[in-house]
Formats: sequence, C-alpha cells, structure tokens
Amino acid sequence: MFVFGNLLYALANVVNILLNIYMWIIIIRALLSWVSPDPYNPIIRFLYQATEPVLYKVRQYLPYTGGIDISPIVVILVIIFLQSFVVNSLFQIAMRLR
Repeated sequence: MFVFGNLLYALANVVNILLNIYMWIIIIRALLSWVSPDPYNPIIRFLYQATEPVLYKVRQYLPYTGGIDISPIVVILVIIFLQSFVVNSLFQIAMRLR
C-alpha cells in the first residue's frame, strides 16, 4: 500500500503546483487588465487563451457590478478552496497509506 500512498502524495504535489501556477496566471491577467497591453504579444495572447474560458464561465453566473470584473477574485477563491480541500485531503490519505 505504500506505493499507492506515494502515488497519491506525488499527485497531490502536482495538483498543488498546477493550481499555484494557474492562480499566478490569473493574477497576472488581472493586473494586465489595468493597462493596455499589446494584444498581438504572444505572452498576452497565451494569458488570455489560458484564462478566458474559466473567467467567461464565472462571469455568466455573476451579476453585473458596474464595469468591475470580479471573476478573477472568484476564481482565485475557488483555487484556494481546492488547495485547502482536495490537495490536503489527498495528502492526508497518502500519509495514512504510507
């Protein structure tokens, strides 16, 4: 069973790292929305392509707030919840199986 415990531990680490990376991508995207970046820049295009599907889904469920986009805040809160619940649960299950 220790092999399965190590697998879960590694999976929890990978999920935690991916959630952290995505959270930073969301933060960078939100900060760039305050300025007018070049839309043809490959980095800007990547940021928009990586975040727009998730932010668009969240915007559909949020009420209109007068031009202020709070969808990045909601996504960051969901990421923090996933890190606290899913990743910590995987870590605890992995520790019990070791």
